[in-house]
Amino acid sequence: MSESTELGEFLRARRELVQPSDVGLRVGGLRRVTGLRREEVAMLAGISADYYLRLEQGRDRNPSVQVLTALAGVFQLDDEATEHLVRLGQPASGRTAKPRIRREVAPESIRQLLGVLGLPAFVESRALDVLATNDLATALNPSLAVGRNRLRDVFLDRDERALYPDWSRLLPGIVANFRAAIGTDTDDPRVVQLVGELSLASDEFRRLWARHDVRAGQGGTTQYRHPQVGDLTLRREKLGIRGTDGQLLVILHAADDADSAGLLRLLGTLSVGVAAAPEVDALEADADRPGRVGG
Repeated sequence: MSESTELGEFLRARRELVQPSDVGLRVGGLRRVTGLRREEVAMLAGISADYYLRLEQGRDRNPSVQVLTALAGVFQLDDEATEHLVRLGQPASGRTAKPRIRREVAPESIRQLLGVLGLPAFVESRALDVLATNDLATALNPSLAVGRNRLRDVFLDRDERALYPDWSRLLPGIVANFRAAIGTDTDDPRVVQLVGELSLASDEFRRLWARHDVRAGQGGTTQYRHPQVGDLTLRREKLGIRGTDGQLLVILHAADDADSAGLLRLLGTLSVGVAAAPEVDALEADADRPGRVGG
């Protein structure tokens, strides 16, 4: 996908999400468009309607930062989404080149840390692939295993969905996190493969992907309904790993919730002494999981 197409799709998606009343416009009668009209966006941003049309159609490939910032104001974007829009407006030659990594591996020191941390923790790539994990993380959620993909599992794995009482509320956030993580690097083969697979397999993913929401994952609270220990609430802390291409160390903990802390300790006790299956067996079992699509 060219940068001009990316920019046009982003502008169109965000325009359709803003209602006239959101920006102080009074309209009457029947409207045949979803969200704002192009002419209304242009008026609010202080540019010509023809110029805005060229931006949406990808016929203008060098908009100024001032124009893009004005459009961000019309679409009521936050700072992060505004920065994303400005990056989309840059020619590909002006973007910071990022190395292509065919097979990502978590740093050895981080993998050692996972083994002694005493809390559920794992490493995820920019594409949300699980690169490293510890026993307590897989005891909490078997999908937190090396080789799995967080985005694919939350949309396609029935067992994964059953683990979250508020599963449907998690979906917009994880898609927005994914967009923020990959930035403008949508032509990465791994990203293309993953988005294509999910777009074919999940109507919900296709709908959320089309919104172009962008929000970096800075942690938060997740509720779990664990089949062994019951309901617990854990906080997610996401820490960037220096020297990698956007890898994150994700740590789960009970914060100030005494009940969840006790259940987490119980889960750790239950997981002690459970023999790890050989890697080849784990991969075969993963391929046979209900809801598993692709590899």
